[in-house]
Amino acid sequence: MQFKIDTMADYLSRGEAPEVLFWVGCAGSFDERAQKVTRAVATLLQRAQVKFAVLGTEENCTGDPAKRSGNEFLFQMQAMMNIQLLDGYQVKKIVTACPHCFNTLKNEYPDLGGNYEVLHHTQLLQQLIDGGKLRVTGGGFSGKRIVFHDPCYLGRGNNVYEAPRDLIVKLDAALHEMKRSRSKGLCCGAGGAQMFKEPEAGEKDINIERTQEALEHNPDVIAVGCPFCMTMMTDGVKNFNKEQEVKVLDVAELLMQAGDL
Repeated sequence: MQFKIDTMADYLSRGEAPEVLFWVGCAGSFDERAQKVTRAVATLLQRAQVKFAVLGTEENCTGDPAKRSGNEFLFQMQAMMNIQLLDGYQVKKIVTACPHCFNTLKNEYPDLGGNYEVLHHTQLLQQLIDGGKLRVTGGGFSGKRIVFHDPCYLGRGNNVYEAPRDLIVKLDAALHEMKRSRSKGLCCGAGGAQMFKEPEAGEKDINIERTQEALEHNPDVIAVGCPFCMTMMTDGVKNFNKEQEVKVLDVAELLMQAGDL
């Protein structure tokens, strides 16, 4: 699927401003699996006729991995550079499919002077459906057993629990909750910059533990809302040789594939 997405520079050249900036993130830009989620979010925004833009080659890392791994100096350098860029474009509203970017932009940039309305993509998609700009009436996931894994920086970090679940329920799917969910959710194992290093020695990797909890519900789909969770849960499903029976999909991909938008 090919379609054109305007950049902030494109809008500026026309003397216009978009409603929202889509912050793609490093994973959404460079990871082949996460790129599919980026395309799904962009397609849904276009279908809802939302005027949005990306930064394109001007987008940099938010600095989250640097901060979580203890390099505060590098984080502040990256953040200040981004804030200067965002303020130069007079950005007011940002949506992102990465809870790590979401948390950093929303909660940590204000301390450095960057103040924006920041939404996770499930929040914006919920708003668009509730506002009648997107329509979901069941579709290919009707009656399917779906387990939702709460991303740490979306759930426990920012108390966003209902938006992704509401979207899944709107698909007429059977939403099953793991014992450790919502405020008691278990990390996928990639948080705190752990995504970029080998795990410490132990009896069991966290993503294996978490995937095992999800598989206890015999799901058709493990739904996620984070590119890091996507990687860890997909690896977990492969560990149990269940990749043919159980799909790991972002909530945006569920909406895209439902067939009734």
